[in-house]
Amino acid sequence: MLALRLARGSHPLVLVRRLLVAAASAGVGFLLLCALGYAAGHPASAGSVLRLLWCFVPLAATVQFAVAVARTDPSTRPRPGLSSLGLGPVRLSALAAVSTAVSTTLGSMVALLFFLHLRGDLTGMPFDGGAAEFLGAGTPLPLAAALMLLALVPVAASTASALALRSRPDPARDTFGSEELPEPAPAPAGLPWGVALTAAGLAVEAIASRGAAGNAFPLPGRYDSTPVAVLVGWTLTAVGLAMAGPSLTYLCGRALQAVRPGAVRLLAGRVLMDEARRIGLPLGIVCAVVSAAVAASALYGGDDRPYGPLTALGAVLVLGCTTATLLTSALEAKHARAHTAEALLRMGAPAATLRRATLLRAGALLALFAPLTWVIAQLAALPLA
Repeated sequence: MLALRLARGSHPLVLVRRLLVAAASAGVGFLLLCALGYAAGHPASAGSVLRLLWCFVPLAATVQFAVAVARTDPSTRPRPGLSSLGLGPVRLSALAAVSTAVSTTLGSMVALLFFLHLRGDLTGMPFDGGAAEFLGAGTPLPLAAALMLLALVPVAASTASALALRSRPDPARDTFGSEELPEPAPAPAGLPWGVALTAAGLAVEAIASRGAAGNAFPLPGRYDSTPVAVLVGWTLTAVGLAMAGPSLTYLCGRALQAVRPGAVRLLAGRVLMDEARRIGLPLGIVCAVVSAAVAASALYGGDDRPYGPLTALGAVLVLGCTTATLLTSALEAKHARAHTAEALLRMGAPAATLRRATLLRAGALLALFAPLTWVIAQLAALPLA
């Protein structure tokens, strides 16, 4: 009840983010139900399991986006005096989990209604049964399996949100009233493992392309001979880039402060070093997703119908959720250093200096991650071409 009351009084931008989480949950639920309908209509097909495995990529992106939205929710932000009212870290994490569960459950319900409508089980609206043959309308849908698949996103997103907020530090407690820049965070230690996993993922994709018959890397909606090893290799590459992202962001901040930095470079580098873990992880995931999209476009750009409808939906979900997660994490970082920015303004720092530092940070990250994304995309597409 408290979560619903807080939702009614939330800022419109907060409600928009929650609606985006619900929309992403609806898209993932629809993909899962499509995989279930295909498996029910084609019990002897070997591609049913692979369709379900592909659905876990947008599911993971949706869960990450739901966690980022929960972390930036003002109603779950720790404030002085809330613990005395019984709203400590555990209660706030439970509140975030309930809010996330409500949004994702709403999306799953919409996905079920839309799926049944396109299947022809619900009538009275336009496009009744418009995709009946494609969704396996001739066979009964297992109710228990459908409910279990629809519950994946709410359960995973609410659990991940509760765990993330329970272990979240209070940034205002360390910087409130401080007139100095905080000490930079220690350097992340995931760069060696990230490089190793990225190289292993590219190697797995290359090995899979040698033994694949027909098309080396068919996408969902083109299920003819998709090797499972290609999906495993892409997953390893994505995990590796996500692990290397914080370290690369930290090194980017160190590079900005090299060779007699001025005030703008020093401020931009210190902020990048301090926010390396918060920004670097979603930035590495965006790098992996964009590189996979560039590689797929290079492989299938000349085909008449390179992508099926489910591939297009999955790609939109993954690209949209990862990009929205990056923007939401940047907003969280801005809120975390709000007290430091106010202290600098009280000390007489011009507001234009803070804006130039922000532009310098964005330019430095773009200069580092854009070539890295292109190189990973070319290395991924080379053995599959």
